[in-house]
Amino acid sequence: MRANQRITELAGLRGVHAAFQWLHLQEQRLLAWQMEMLRIPAPPYKEEQRAAWVRDRFAELGLEQIQIDAEGNVLGELPGKVRNGPITMLSAHLDTIFPDEMLPEPRLEEGRVYAPGAADNVAGLTGLLAVAAAMKAAQLIPGHTILFAANVGEEAEGNLRGMRHLFFRSEYAGRIRSTICLEGAGTENVVVGAIGSRRLQATVTGPGGHSWTEAGAPNPIVVLSKAIAAMERIELPRQPRTTWNIGRIEGGMSVTSVPERASCLIDLRSVDIDQLISLEVQVHRALEDAVLEANDDAGDRRLSLQVATIGDRPAGALSKEAALLETIHAVDRHLRLRTELRIGSTDANVPLALGREAIAVGAGGIAGGIHTHGEWFDPAGRELALRRVLLILLDAAR
Repeated sequence: MRANQRITELAGLRGVHAAFQWLHLQEQRLLAWQMEMLRIPAPPYKEEQRAAWVRDRFAELGLEQIQIDAEGNVLGELPGKVRNGPITMLSAHLDTIFPDEMLPEPRLEEGRVYAPGAADNVAGLTGLLAVAAAMKAAQLIPGHTILFAANVGEEAEGNLRGMRHLFFRSEYAGRIRSTICLEGAGTENVVVGAIGSRRLQATVTGPGGHSWTEAGAPNPIVVLSKAIAAMERIELPRQPRTTWNIGRIEGGMSVTSVPERASCLIDLRSVDIDQLISLEVQVHRALEDAVLEANDDAGDRRLSLQVATIGDRPAGALSKEAALLETIHAVDRHLRLRTELRIGSTDANVPLALGREAIAVGAGGIAGGIHTHGEWFDPAGRELALRRVLLILLDAAR
């Protein structure tokens, strides 16, 4: 059966109408969930409290096989008519970029939520709970089992550790046929391409000393600056798009001392793995050359360089012939949405790099100030986006 016909028939089912009705009537519950989660800090590697809260909601909703796995992911199943076959996963990441500190109290003003993480990714987590609740309330039974996952480690230093566990080490690793990741706000966007990235910490160290008595000693800050200037001269291709960025630089103790140490964080990205490898080689060369040049006349006051990999995200892309992409187009035609295909760095990177079918989509609403303390989320349009997710999920799990 063609995708358009399948979606039309699916949308006409009594149970699907009941699920849509639940979504229509329960926005206040969704807002309450959202506000509760925003009060629970969840920086990378410290998602335990929020995970426990989501686990309790999974239990209240009546999901089965609920667990917090060895990596910290919260998992719950909605059994399908076929229980032991392939599964479809709907996920949303638990973590935010914000450190484990006293964050501002979330506030709701004129229907808009103001709080760090309100959209990224508490909106996604709220959508995850909403779809599970709507399906349970409507007593919908999918063709194959659906795995609901609130996963850890999507942001920054988390390095996709939750998804890596699910696809490489978990009991579900070989069974996940397709993955839908809920990422922030939005209704029409679909991430179908995974931007690969390498994240490095470069550290230059030396003997240091007093700025007067040790004048002329090799200066790690100066040398690191020269290396960064050399990186600026690296020619980057426009296609496939490839970028680099220095996200933080630090070093030294005072204006009157030659620093003993300087370091920076470097973010390298490309949609093409070969370009990413080439860029990384050139960045290493710029760093090494700057240190070697400084050491030429340094005598016994030599500098050393250490480059550590602190993040590695694989690149990949959803095939244009993928069944999941056909489903998305059919659902969007049915809902009269314009499909906006995008590339991004999301939890979908892991399955896409493995050749599995995966996408990342918004959980509805609009947002601004992402990754700042001024982040906000407006739920206007959330219901339509969650209808979209529900139809995609049910067809993928047919």
